[in-house]
Amino acid sequence: MRRINKIGRWLRTIDPVRRFGQALVKNMTHSFRLAALCCCLLVAVDGAAAAANADTGTDLSLVIEQYRQHVVVNPNGSFLLTVDSVKRIAGQNALQEHGRYHIRYNNTLDEVMSVEAYTEKPDGRRIKVLPEHIKEQQEAVAGEAPVLQDTRVKIVVFLDVALGDRLALRYVVKRHAALFPAHFEDLSSSPFYQNRAFELIYDMPASMPLYSDARGFAPVALASAAGRKVYAWRYESGDNARIEADSVSYLDYGKRLAVSTFANYPALARAFAARAQDTRGITPAIAALALELTRTLPTPRAKALALADWVRRNIRYVEVEGGVGGVVPHPAATVLTRRHGSSLDHASLLGALLATVGIDSSSALINNGNAYRLPRVPTLGVFNHVITFVPNLELYLDSTAATIAAGYLPTADLGKPVLLTGSGKLATTPASQKDQSSSVSWFGVRQNGDSSFKVSRLSAGALAEPLRQTVRDTAPAERDRFVQRMLQGLGQQGTGVFDAGRFDDSGDTYAMGLSGTSWHFADLAGSARVATDFSAWGGLKASVARFTRERTRSQNFICPAIDVQDVTSLAFAPNVRISALPKALTLNEANVAYTASYARKGNTVFIERRLRFHHEGMVCTPAQFRRMQPLFERMQRDLDSVLIVQGR
Repeated sequence: MRRINKIGRWLRTIDPVRRFGQALVKNMTHSFRLAALCCCLLVAVDGAAAAANADTGTDLSLVIEQYRQHVVVNPNGSFLLTVDSVKRIAGQNALQEHGRYHIRYNNTLDEVMSVEAYTEKPDGRRIKVLPEHIKEQQEAVAGEAPVLQDTRVKIVVFLDVALGDRLALRYVVKRHAALFPAHFEDLSSSPFYQNRAFELIYDMPASMPLYSDARGFAPVALASAAGRKVYAWRYESGDNARIEADSVSYLDYGKRLAVSTFANYPALARAFAARAQDTRGITPAIAALALELTRTLPTPRAKALALADWVRRNIRYVEVEGGVGGVVPHPAATVLTRRHGSSLDHASLLGALLATVGIDSSSALINNGNAYRLPRVPTLGVFNHVITFVPNLELYLDSTAATIAAGYLPTADLGKPVLLTGSGKLATTPASQKDQSSSVSWFGVRQNGDSSFKVSRLSAGALAEPLRQTVRDTAPAERDRFVQRMLQGLGQQGTGVFDAGRFDDSGDTYAMGLSGTSWHFADLAGSARVATDFSAWGGLKASVARFTRERTRSQNFICPAIDVQDVTSLAFAPNVRISALPKALTLNEANVAYTASYARKGNTVFIERRLRFHHEGMVCTPAQFRRMQPLFERMQRDLDSVLIVQGR
């Protein structure tokens, strides 16, 4: 996923419990990103407990008996972090995952001062973790971008771990320099385990007030030393509801604590802009490139799109983490020379190119996961990505999205709050954009039940370039397998050829197709039921399925706009008698318009379906789901409808 180099790496990088909140806002790439979240929240219970708790998201295999984080912040924003943790292995599923503890830290900014750990057996025996059982390595690469980073991991390996054991750990990390001088911020949540005691303490200079936004964390009164102010919260334990399919981030509605010394978002924007103020310098190489790319283009918008497209195609997206790399981009000239960079670096270079041709722009901090709300207090924990905003054109550009043409945004960027570092204002990205797909399918069903077929698909708008890029990046030998894969998706076998279309072009439309033979398409020995939907590579079925994954909903969920049309012709051999067609269907309510028509001419059946859904944002509520659910269930039944035919 396109990230801002894990930009909120204050304390969230340092231990796995705190990393839960960060994982929640980074868990989906484009619109299909649930795997990492499921790994965190998978219900893993044992024995009788499974039946009693099957409808919750709480993992009963681990009990957090104590988690106490104590942060002492200095006036310059540096801090000393002490963590005390005791976890009990209550179920077999926790043995492998929690036999190790990962302490993440920034090798440039942080120093791990001490690590003490032991395994405590039920009879009281303690097995100490020796220094040779504490390994150190660079953090593993994750996500779709390669990582050039300074993040290190100390892996604490507990010994002889068994069911019923307690794993105790205490470690201290010193951060020598703040990302933002004289400031501190943090965002926390808790994994879905049984929490007996989970406490967060921030010991601040009295001159640095700490603003907070707490939900599911209760304040705790603690004494403060002279010249200091101690803030503390305790997690309110209890079962959590299962994360529903396509739901918004848990941080949007669940238990979490945001703290910050920034009084408001404009203050955070100013601090961010100050750190990056000298990185957009226009060098002769940058100026020459910008002028070459835009010399013949007539309008500022055309120039902006051309520059953004060049950056997305020529500057490889990587995560660059080192020192203050999370908030300070490399100079634009360096990014151009290296031909790779983070989202910050992309914004820096694109900003310099735009400035060369007289177009003002601003970096925009955004979440490109599934978080759609910001805490009341400013924290970088939700902002995990940077894009570019051109105010005079009201245009957002994400040049890290290599497969999304300039002028469009990845789905994960749509309908999101953004913080514009240039003006300090909060804004919202467009909630929808042109994104249409249509397919035309023809099947010539022979007397023996085999069928010839021709299928073409036209994608218009945001989806055109991703499909074109996918085909462009696929080896010719792999393209030849597209037909077999399409048939397998329909539960059929056969052979055919793939027409890649003009995949080396650019533009708002892309057409591709395939043709061939499906063996045993229908059993025509007697009365037969023949499917009416063949959208094996997306299309209507995938769009409707998105709204029918859950029977009930209690959480807001992501509901992007839809405009899909499928046209199918089934030409049967003369000896086949067509006995019955499904009934036509028209639905038009709750922002949903769906039509399905069936007609017969001779021995050919014509089927045409179209679904259009438009919502004012990217997020729908449970109440809206209840209104739409009957409509999408009727669509699903229509898609499952069949023709009744009889072989002669």
